[in-house]
Amino acid sequence: MLSFSSRQRYFLYRGATDMRKGFNGLSGLVRRYLKQGTLLSGDVFIFLNKRRDRIKLLVWDRDGWVVWYKVLERGTFELPRAEGDSLELSYTDLQLLLAGIEITSVKRRKRYASAA
Repeated sequence: MLSFSSRQRYFLYRGATDMRKGFNGLSGLVRRYLKQGTLLSGDVFIFLNKRRDRIKLLVWDRDGWVVWYKVLERGTFELPRAEGDSLELSYTDLQLLLAGIEITSVKRRKRYASAA
């Protein structure tokens, strides 16, 4: 079963992705544009189509690739603002993105963060 956790890292490819791409095509985009993280590390790589109504998440799961694919009936996924081809998201930001909540409008309260 595919599950995501706060221990994983999440990288969003900011370019429009052809959703016909499969495992090899998406991993090629990771190699070319998402130089953070390694393909087999368990990091999650996120791709949106041009209309932003489809999303694919690519992750290596111990012995093979897994693709999680979602198509919206209405609305779009938010493309967070950033410079460059990629952006690292937190687990919370991924949940907000998938739920359709505008990440930039969320006000975060102060929380303790370990210095380590």
